Amino acid sequence: MSRKERSIKKVFKVFCEGDTEYNYFDNIRTTKNISLAIRPVNMGGGGYANFISKLKCDSYSNCIAKFIVVDGDKAHADSSEQKRLDELIQYCRMQNNSKRIPHILIVNFPDFEYVACLHFENYNGKNSEQFITGELKYKSISDFKSDKKVLINIENKGGSFNSLLKAINRNNVIVNNKISVKKKIYEITVDKTEYYSQNIGKKGTNINDFFDVLDKLGILI
Repeated sequence: MSRKERSIKKVFKVFCEGDTEYNYFDNIRTTKNISLAIRPVNMGGGGYANFISKLKCDSYSNCIAKFIVVDGDKAHADSSEQKRLDELIQYCRMQNNSKRIPHILIVNFPDFEYVACLHFENYNGKNSEQFITGELKYKSISDFKSDKKVLINIENKGGSFNSLLKAINRNNVIVNNKISVKKKIYEITVDKTEYYSQNIGKKGTNINDFFDVLDKLGILI
């Protein structure tokens, strides 16, 4: 008797540095039933270069796309880290030019906590820590970062993806990816990654790239 072939599910991979990001995408994975594999990256000692090291060691098999989610504050504070961010951008461009697995870089400035605040219509750009401890009633920013139900609690407190996407100022992005999606064959291509180093220091994010890709593939969240 012949064995049944086991079908292996293809996944999106998310590479991220902090607890907040990990918990946020893990909540998307569990509550929205999306095939995400989350790869935490320890930034200690190597900064953005550690992302390149992690990506180089990661398998290409059974992967639809790789999302690389980083904060831009380190590049703003340290010129050597800005150089490493440049190298990470060039690495993603090289991978995308190879037409293998798309590498979609997302840069949040100053950090992912700012992105979390954008989920709320009443967030007016104030200090994110003040908003998180004041409006969202967390005891401290550390409590927020360690909240394993961070997205669930954001939604329970009135936050939404729609508010996030409406609030994004696309003029302030550090990275802008030109992405093509062929829904019928589930193909994603990054045609171009534009880098606006002059926007380092301005509050912004291109996390909309993550949601745009899912939307174009017909994945509802």
